[in-house]
This record gives sequence, C-alpha cells and structure tokens, in this order.
Amino acid sequence: MTRSKESLLAATQPVNVRELLQSDGPFGFEQARQLERAIARSQYAEVRQEIQSLEERVLTGEKSAKLRAKVGITHYVLGQHSRAHEMLSALDKDAVAQFYDGQTLLGLERYAEAAAQFEAAEKAGADAVDCRLSRAGAIRAQGRLDEAEKLVHSSAPMGGATRAEYCYQMGCILSDRGDTYGAVEYFERAVDMDPYHSKALFSLAGENMLRGNDEEAVRLYERSLSRPPLHLGAMMNLGLLYEDLENYPAAAYCFKRVLESNPAHARARLYLKDIDAAQGMYYDEESLRNQARIGQLLEIPVTDFELSVRARNCLQKMGIRNLGDLTKITEQELLGSKNFGDTSLNEIKLMLESKGLSLGQALHTTKDKSRDYYRNEALSPQEQALMGRPVADLNLSVRARKCMSRLGITTLGELCQRSQEELLESKNFGVTSLNEVRSKLTDLGLKLRGD
Repeated sequence: MTRSKESLLAATQPVNVRELLQSDGPFGFEQARQLERAIARSQYAEVRQEIQSLEERVLTGEKSAKLRAKVGITHYVLGQHSRAHEMLSALDKDAVAQFYDGQTLLGLERYAEAAAQFEAAEKAGADAVDCRLSRAGAIRAQGRLDEAEKLVHSSAPMGGATRAEYCYQMGCILSDRGDTYGAVEYFERAVDMDPYHSKALFSLAGENMLRGNDEEAVRLYERSLSRPPLHLGAMMNLGLLYEDLENYPAAAYCFKRVLESNPAHARARLYLKDIDAAQGMYYDEESLRNQARIGQLLEIPVTDFELSVRARNCLQKMGIRNLGDLTKITEQELLGSKNFGDTSLNEIKLMLESKGLSLGQALHTTKDKSRDYYRNEALSPQEQALMGRPVADLNLSVRARKCMSRLGITTLGELCQRSQEELLESKNFGVTSLNEVRSKLTDLGLKLRGD
C-alpha cells in the first residue's frame, strides 16, 4: 500500500481517543491533528470524557509538563481558549505548547502576546512557516499591515507560498487595505489548496453574507465548522442565518454551542432568548410583500413619466426626484412654486393616480412630521452631513444590519425617522438589536423618533 493510500485510510478511520490521550508517549503536532480529526468525526463526547479525567490529575497536583500540554491543546481544539491558555502559558520550553498557546491567545484577541508566543515557538523548533504565518496574522490584527505582509513574504523561500495559510493571510491583509476583490481571490486560492481551511471559508462566507447570498454563506459557514477548533464567529453568524431562514432549532443549536465554549458570551445568550419569542411570532407575508412593492413604487423617478417641460422644470427646482417625494408634499406647496399652475398640478395628480398614489399621502400616514427633520433647512451643514452618513458607519451586528437592509434604511437620517415600534415590527428585530441601535445612535448624539 502506498503512503498516500495509507494516509487516506487513516483519515477515514475512527480515532482511538482513549489511547491518544491516556498514552504516556509524546504529544506533538501529529497527535493534535489526530485530536482534531476525532472531533471532526463527531467523537466530541469521547474527547470530553477523556479530558475530564486528565484535568482532574492536573488539579490534584500532578506536575507533568506533558500532561498540561496535552490538556491545554485539547481545550484549544475544543474551542475553550481561556482554559487552554491556563494550561499552556507556563510551558515556556515546549515548542508545541507555545505554538498552540499562540493560537489560543489569537482566539482571546490578545494579539501582541500571541505574536510573542509564535516567535518563541519558532525559536524552540516548531515549524518555521506555520509560526511566521500565524505571527503575521497576530501582527496584522494590531494594524501593522506592512510588517505583516513582509513576514508573510519571508516564508515564501521556505515553501510558505504553497500553503493555504499563506493565501489566507495575504487575503486578510488585502481585505484590511480595502481591496475586497483581491482578498476574495486569495481566500478562494486558500480553499482550493485546502477545501476545509476554516478561516478562509469563514471569510468567504462573510463576503457572501454582506452581498445577501445567504444560501452560499450558510454552505460556507457549515464547511468552516466541519474542522475544529470551533470558530465562534462562524457559529454565531450561521445561527443568525438559520434564524433569518426561520430554522429556529438549528439557530438555537448554534448559539448553545457557542455558550458551551464560552458561557460568558452575552450576545449568544440574548439571541437564544430571542429565539423563544421569535418561534411564536406570526408574520403576514402578504403585508410584507405589499410593503416591498410600495417601496419600489415610491423609488420610481419622475423623469420616467412624460411630463410637460414646465412641470418637469418645476419639480426639478423643488428637488422632487421620485414618486415618494411627491407623496410628501401638498397641493398648496406645489402651487406655491413659481410658474406651477393648475394645469401642471392636474398633470401631476393624474400621473400619481395611475400608480394608485396621491399628493400628501405620506403626510397623512405619518403621526409625527419630525420624521423629515433631518432634511430641515434649519439644521446646520454639519448636522445635515451627519444625517446623510450611511447607516453602515454604525458598525452594527449582522442581525441589526440585515434588518436595516430589510427596512430600506440606508442613512442615519432615515434611521432617526423610525420609532422603536416600527423597528420592532421588523422580522427578527428584537429588544437586543433595538438596544444596540440606540446605543450606537447615542454615541453620535442622535436618537430614534419618539425617544
């Protein structure tokens, strides 16, 4: 049997978890990969059972560096970064332990410490390419992009350019520089080299999620989670996508897995509570479709209609661009415009009637005219500029961002027109998202209508 066939056969066989973790033999990178394979093959319960007995030995005073390394690496593979760091941080002469401690510190967002551990691991004899690429990721996370790129390139003469991690790190650097297309190309190369490179899959899933390609995002997130350690960000985003698709049991499972790994994850706990309420909600799908249709109708430009030159010029001078603008103005306001008479008024009214609309229609359905305050000429240029900023500047969570998109809210001014009741009527927009939006607006000195 050839070596490649032997490797393939080994990859498809169940791992003897007890022998792997209870053995007194060495526990290095190969054993860690076997542990990852065991969890990927749904032997999660077996790993948890064995690690509990090993951890008891450590807690009862057994002072074995090999034992601590084994327990720490296992916690890392299980996605339990804090507990992994507790075990690995004291092993300053173990290259394997230092490398995996660097990975746990990345998960804990302690990037400077992570970079130091990767450098120490390389000096202690760990794979130089793995250490340099991982250290580049930690340096990049600190905003030092040029230094990170130089370090990534330094691994190329050692064969780094042939590894998926190399392409992933280059993709991250380009993404941080705003080159989305270049970044996606590198992420796709990483996945071509390693179809289960979890971080590259996570990044591609995020790009698809931003573009509204939810089905592809779900597929990529699911693949990224098929290889440990658990990526909390992927699990959270996948849960939100499942929730958006009204697959509440799957969403709840994702949030529960996050809490298993990090019981203090406040957002996962809040989202899990929201699911209980969401499962009992009834959505009038016909009403939602009608709202979407009307929204599209109001965006039709007035230039799409055959109006007289006088009517067209008057509307242009008044800043009226689409049918929605006409529903927010009265007959008296139109007639008050220079050269706008009854003939032009009747022309406009007939145009609106052909679409089932009327002048001033939006004013009758708005309880509070302060909804238009962001367009008020009384606002200073600075205030008007603030209200015109894109809502994306708030850096909202995925759930809140998707709700903004669903409601057609693109600017801060449009958001400030909405009341809390209107936002809460949106599908999957709960109290958690409402509090997040309010907090972000407060930081800018803004608030929702009625607050």
